[in-house]
Amino acid sequence: MLDNLTQRLGRVVKTLRGQARLTEDNISEMLREVRMALLEADVALPVVKDFIARVREKAVGQEVIGSLTPGQALVGVVHRELTQLMGGQAVGLNLAAQPPAIILMSGLQGAGKTTTTAKLGKWLKERQKKKVLAVSCDVYRPAAIEQLKAVSAQAGIEFFPSHAGEKPAAIAAAALDYAKKHYFDVLFVDTAGRLAVDSAMMAEIKELHALLNPVESLFVVDAMLGQDAVNTARAFNEALPLTGVVLTKLDGDARGGAALSVRHVTGKPLKFAGVGEKLNGIEEFHPERMASRILGMGDILGLVEDAQRGVDQDKAQEFVKKMKSGKGFDLNDFKEQIGQMRKMGGLSSMLEKMPAQFAQMAQQAGSAVEDKSVGRIEGIINSMTPGERSKPDLIKASRKRRIAAGAGVQVQEVNRLLNQFEQTQKMMKQFSKGGMAKMMRGMKGMLPGMPR
Repeated sequence: MLDNLTQRLGRVVKTLRGQARLTEDNISEMLREVRMALLEADVALPVVKDFIARVREKAVGQEVIGSLTPGQALVGVVHRELTQLMGGQAVGLNLAAQPPAIILMSGLQGAGKTTTTAKLGKWLKERQKKKVLAVSCDVYRPAAIEQLKAVSAQAGIEFFPSHAGEKPAAIAAAALDYAKKHYFDVLFVDTAGRLAVDSAMMAEIKELHALLNPVESLFVVDAMLGQDAVNTARAFNEALPLTGVVLTKLDGDARGGAALSVRHVTGKPLKFAGVGEKLNGIEEFHPERMASRILGMGDILGLVEDAQRGVDQDKAQEFVKKMKSGKGFDLNDFKEQIGQMRKMGGLSSMLEKMPAQFAQMAQQAGSAVEDKSVGRIEGIINSMTPGERSKPDLIKASRKRRIAAGAGVQVQEVNRLLNQFEQTQKMMKQFSKGGMAKMMRGMKGMLPGMPR
């Protein structure tokens, strides 16, 4: 997400040194770089002009105090203005309505409305313990109704059946009646999308809005659309009283300018961001945290929240005890830690939220640490006997061949896993002796897919 902007800012900050005050002269080069990075990130030109003007106004004349460098002082200004540009503070879903709270999903075809509907339903069910119902009013796209039925089942939320021959308004009215009679807390209404904005689409969604009077009208937009995302957002905002925006595919977009443009153009808060294909790949949009990530400061709070949700606290306590003692860490523990890491979104997802000094590690880890690699490692460990897992020293050539055959991999894969485990063991011993610096150096190669 906005990798180019992060890298450009990092380079320019290093050139601003030894100045006691920020002036027009000493910040002009950095602002030029910021402008270029924003334009390359597909941020709308009016947004860029307004943003640069505000940063210049706030920065010029600001004194460099304490231990800050001029570059750091300017980054502080840029951070505050980025935060404001994206909305200032997080705005969650408004469910303050007589149940069911109706959430109307709108957007172009292919933006990810249907998957986002299931993601938000799962999010509300797991985080806020809501009873959620989803219905599809998309009677045009082949298999749209079946798709929502399938992802609703995966998300663990209920689905109200509809059919291609029905009218969208009739489907919505029937779903609302069912939701009221069965005491649902939230009703998601997934509307039809088109390949482009057209009058028939807007007329239909206006009719649904008037019928349902939803508490939330969310516009789902693909972050990879760039400038088109802004134009589409403007059209929907003029047709509907939108209450918020959901950005999808934010994880796969190296530019991500839509995140900075849509809020400015619509005036509506960015409420959620899609950060993966899986149904747990959605997170609340926090402008301040996103600004920190863009500027290479990381999102430690987000990382902590991921850990709290994904990690079994009792098992984590046991693991900490083993680390402190430096004894007893075996392949069962290794497998357990890999599983916990996957629950937190994988190593690459974790590293994205860490400060910039870990960026190189994230690039090196790349896609090799995703589910396929983790699943293969778990398969290898599962092919071992309980004795081999607890005492890896027992695993010699003949056992390696048996384990490889059982897991469906080459013997080299088993050797690689055992080497990674040995490195992890060494790191645990360093940690038990209080060697945090040694531990960080030892992280290279300790986890699947990371270089040694």
